[in-house]
Amino acid sequence: MATKITGKALMQMNEQSPRMSAKPNALIECSVGIMAYNEEPNIERTIRSVLEQHGPSMCIKEVIVVASGCTDRTIPIVADLALAEPRVLLCVQEQREGKASAINLFLKRASSAVVILVGADIIPETGAFEKLCAPFHDPHIGMVGGRPVPVNDPSTFMGHTVHLLWRLHDRVARVTPKLGEVIAFRNVVSGIPANSAVDEISIQALISQLGYQLIYKPDSVVYNKGPVNLTDYLKQRRRIYAGHLKVLEQQHYEASTMKVSPILRQLIACREFTMSSPQQTLWTCGAIILEAYARLLGHYDYWRKRDHYIWQRVDSTKNLEEGELKIRR
Repeated sequence: MATKITGKALMQMNEQSPRMSAKPNALIECSVGIMAYNEEPNIERTIRSVLEQHGPSMCIKEVIVVASGCTDRTIPIVADLALAEPRVLLCVQEQREGKASAINLFLKRASSAVVILVGADIIPETGAFEKLCAPFHDPHIGMVGGRPVPVNDPSTFMGHTVHLLWRLHDRVARVTPKLGEVIAFRNVVSGIPANSAVDEISIQALISQLGYQLIYKPDSVVYNKGPVNLTDYLKQRRRIYAGHLKVLEQQHYEASTMKVSPILRQLIACREFTMSSPQQTLWTCGAIILEAYARLLGHYDYWRKRDHYIWQRVDSTKNLEEGELKIRR
């Protein structure tokens, strides 16, 4: 692997930055990591929205973008931003080696007591990071996750399916934390398994096994976009389920969303969305069948030992337009 470090990150490679513990009532400094593979349409908007995050409990010390095997203009865009904003650091992996590998590189560079991982195609709501970081004043808290809200149009079958997925994720996570899409955690993890296809749950397993508490913050909202066609949806969901099975095997940790009974209970609990009309009932049944089929495919991949840590890009999730924000409300 050939790795290039640009800007301030080059100096940081030769320094041993102390990883301090956040003190009560002190300002929590954060290192934000953005893993990017061909994110030309989104990367600048995501970085700028991250840099705008601030609050009485936290401040962003650095934003480290790890660009892995990019063949578009992602790297030049980030490099230009790094010239204008000293907090932006660019790490370049010449070859794509998987998101887990990129995260491990980020963790080696991050110098703050708390680190935040956010997708390159995510838009955080104003104040989202403040709500994400405030709990770290409690030394028992090790990891906090926010609430992803999709921009997909819920008046279509795929939009309904995506909204249902994240609505159930939200309701299950309020009972037993399942953290994803945007996470903050103490800088006490040196790395995750390089072949992990579900980085958030791998980190969650490590933090939990170190004895820290996990918190889900539904008021820390970030916007994403789910797949808009069946092919992309199945591709994404089978990878995630196969990845969860791998974490269960490797790290002996089970994601709360793997259990069927809590999901069924929440399906009934949010029946105003799932069954309030014949069309919604039909779509909900279709979504359940899709998820079951994706899990079957994921189990097959796990049984065949097919790795997903370098996964196929799901293109339909990448067109996150700011004008779609109103749909999420």
